[in-house]
Amino acid sequence: MSSYTASSLKAELNSRGWRLTPQREKILLIFQELPKGNHLSAEELHQLLEEQAEVISLSTIYRSVKLMTKMGILRELELAEGHKHYELNQPHPHHHHHLVCIQCNRTLEFKNDSILKHSLKQSEKEGFQLIDCQLTVMAICPEALRMGWPSALPNNWSCRRALI
Repeated sequence: MSSYTASSLKAELNSRGWRLTPQREKILLIFQELPKGNHLSAEELHQLLEEQAEVISLSTIYRSVKLMTKMGILRELELAEGHKHYELNQPHPHHHHHLVCIQCNRTLEFKNDSILKHSLKQSEKEGFQLIDCQLTVMAICPEALRMGWPSALPNNWSCRRALI
């Protein structure tokens, strides 16, 4: 998989009978400019676009991120917040996985080439083409453990590192 540009996205969409709309192009640009390690939900993307005075409905955003995920441009992530997040689906060697604290939602990215290699091998063995490979490890961060998770942790406690 290669990084997408507006022209390569347009070519791929056209080959599938779809169009590169200004909205899809803007959404791609947002994800390309997103700082490394950041993930956006559809709602966060909508809010970011509104802050930039872009008028794109939330339903258009949902359809666009779903389409871009299906095409392998975006990765759909199930993190601890209970809703989906998205990021650019980067080719190897930028491929990564996620370690998520289920208490404070702090998310750390990590690399493990053996997970990707095993996934590629299994996909090829079965005649599949790998689009994405992701491992999400759900855990409890050290701060929550030090604070006495789960029984002694106050209901309104928030990890200071989750805000970083």
